[in-house]
Amino acid sequence: MKIGIIGTGMVGQALAAKLSELGHEVVIGTRNVSTTLARTSPDGYGNPPYRTWQSQHPKIKLATFAEAAAHAEIVINATSGGGSLAALTQAGEKSLNGKIMIDVANPLDFSKGMPPSLTVCNTDSLSEQIQRAFPEVKVVKTLNTVNATVMVDPARLAGADHHIFVSGNDAGAKTKVTELLKSWFGWRHIIDLGDITTARGTEMLLPVWVRLFGTLKTPMFNFKIVQ
Repeated sequence: MKIGIIGTGMVGQALAAKLSELGHEVVIGTRNVSTTLARTSPDGYGNPPYRTWQSQHPKIKLATFAEAAAHAEIVINATSGGGSLAALTQAGEKSLNGKIMIDVANPLDFSKGMPPSLTVCNTDSLSEQIQRAFPEVKVVKTLNTVNATVMVDPARLAGADHHIFVSGNDAGAKTKVTELLKSWFGWRHIIDLGDITTARGTEMLLPVWVRLFGTLKTPMFNFKIVQ
């Protein structure tokens, strides 16, 4: 499958590496290819520059946002939440329309330091903003409530006996994404929360997630729904 990942950070890298390992044709999109490859300093989280990761994953192509989107059968939005709409606008409606977009981004606001707040919540969500901006795109929110390592390898925690959520307006797109989460990464327990407005709930889990991270001193955890 041809997959375009919008965003070069650790989430995009984790998803790209796993999907390439599975044999998919992955292209990662960035604002400016030469600028991204020229960076030599670690990112804001202390991770090595993208060029270091790229040298370790030569099968994965780096391209512009528009080129990555045009390449894709399925698009994954792995940008920082604050930059999502701008990045997707650069990707362009022509390259996005009609496609499933898996949105894993969160609208985190670090402008006042840690812990971050949300740029949008309660009556709106980042996924809803994306869906309004690109009405012909089939946006499915998922994977945003876990660390990148858990996204691609849920079995590392309790043999994958924990939950992930999907939200979206298109039933067929949600069914397809649910199948992909199982076949790509091995997710066993997936809850369909409903239409795209339910992404408000999963995005608003992030303040809880951040505080659990601070208490547990590790991002290797997830939520399990018990009935």
